[in-house]
Amino acid sequence: MITFFQIRKKAEIPLLNTIMPLATPIEDLNFVVFDTETTGFHVSGPDRLLEIGAVKVKGYKVIKEETFQTLVNPHRQISREITELTGISEADTEASPSSGQAIQSFLQYVKEAGPVCLVGHYVSFDVQVLKSEYKRNNLMLQKPKAIDTLDIIGYLAPSRIMRDLERYAQDFGTRIYPRHRAMNDALTTAYLFSELLVLLKDRGISTWGDLSEVSSQ
Repeated sequence: MITFFQIRKKAEIPLLNTIMPLATPIEDLNFVVFDTETTGFHVSGPDRLLEIGAVKVKGYKVIKEETFQTLVNPHRQISREITELTGISEADTEASPSSGQAIQSFLQYVKEAGPVCLVGHYVSFDVQVLKSEYKRNNLMLQKPKAIDTLDIIGYLAPSRIMRDLERYAQDFGTRIYPRHRAMNDALTTAYLFSELLVLLKDRGISTWGDLSEVSSQ
């Protein structure tokens, strides 16, 4: 009897500056802020990736000219509710790349941006989306360094009630783009993140080490 074993290959998010000195000023750091859209919340089960959007932040500035966006063919039905929420239909994704191809393109964008970490709003969900899709392609995506805007907000205003991205953007007076598309939500998150960094600077949080400590609390 012959048994065949498939070896799951490991893939790392290509963050070029993982050895960045902790004393590096925030204004000298690059970040990639990203967001995903999916067919639902059960991404470890039946739901699939629909879209990835990302934008580079350099120091305290959003570089809106350096973005990444791709639709993804989920190879499954997209519910009417999701189409109504996102505007993404099965016809839109029919000719789009598979999840594995889309994530590879995203990782190439990340590599070229050279960030110290990824950034997102409820970023653990978006990271889980990428990991689940990679697993389906018999690949393993090692957990990247990621900062969640919610953690920074929790440091700045620990008594603030948990709210969605748009409400936080309203509270902090930052730009709001039409919701529930990955590129737009990434931009909204990026401008919120930029403002949060400024508020941290006012409190003396001005280096990569400072930011790492705050965002891990």
